[in-house]
Amino acid sequence: MSTIRVEDIAFVRFRVPDLEGMRGFLQDFGLTVADHGGRLYARGTSPSPFLHVTEPGDPGFAGLGLRASSLEDLERLAKAEQAAVTPLDAPGGGYVVNLTDPDGRPVDVVAGQAPAPPLPLPDREAWNSAAAHHRLRQPRRTLAGPAHVVRLGHCVLNVADFRASERWYKDRFGFITSDEIALTPEFSVGAFMRCDRGAEPTDHHTLFLVQSPSGPGFNHAAFEVADFDDLMLGHQRLKDAGRKAEWGVGRHILGSQIFDYWRDPWGHTLEHWTDGDLFTAEDGSHAATTAELMGVQWGPAAPPTMA
Repeated sequence: MSTIRVEDIAFVRFRVPDLEGMRGFLQDFGLTVADHGGRLYARGTSPSPFLHVTEPGDPGFAGLGLRASSLEDLERLAKAEQAAVTPLDAPGGGYVVNLTDPDGRPVDVVAGQAPAPPLPLPDREAWNSAAAHHRLRQPRRTLAGPAHVVRLGHCVLNVADFRASERWYKDRFGFITSDEIALTPEFSVGAFMRCDRGAEPTDHHTLFLVQSPSGPGFNHAAFEVADFDDLMLGHQRLKDAGRKAEWGVGRHILGSQIFDYWRDPWGHTLEHWTDGDLFTAEDGSHAATTAELMGVQWGPAAPPTMA
């Protein structure tokens, strides 16, 4: 039994030497940016008060946040970890327990945040397919602009020791393996892990841990957008703005998402995605291969930078 069961990822944190440079990228990426306490806080259209945090400093990944289901869970975690529950100085307020994972990475567990007013999503006409025509006597039109980021879906972390990191995250937060990446029957290099929300469907993965020969570090963070049109509009906006594309557009095998990866001005990889798999706790765990991990159902092959 884990100490608590987190219900989702809450945010990712970064440091950069130029907040205005990051602000421009985040706006092109489709996030709404606000200033608070000398940091940038970027949100999507969902009620989450923020999804992406940038603080001044040398470029780098500064940690991730997970959302507990309640203040009671947060207090239970704090007691088990001999840590403190402290007020969260960020948009939405709430409370936080600050932990450190086996690779020295900050992990902030939050609860009690006040929701932000949801922002509108595009009201687009229905899709037509050969099997069903839902849009009749009406053209389909889209407006140029950034994608509409809705929420943060997952974070991928490179770790020094997969089994040690897997146990640390599962013991504390109740993650369930969706697909474990087995190099041999005796050795696995990583796993896609989802939240345990019982019978409520949840993303195929909220966290992916992968043992990297280069050692621990940040791999990427992935943000859900409104739909496929939205992802393609976002792709065009980022391309027109001269941003650095990394991989896409394509559809993954594991998780099934349609994806599009970009790099911020300091090399951090952020992903737009849509149409991912959802599973419940009853759907269990599976083994997968590295070919499935890096393969696509359609789209370009993974570049060396994604290995």
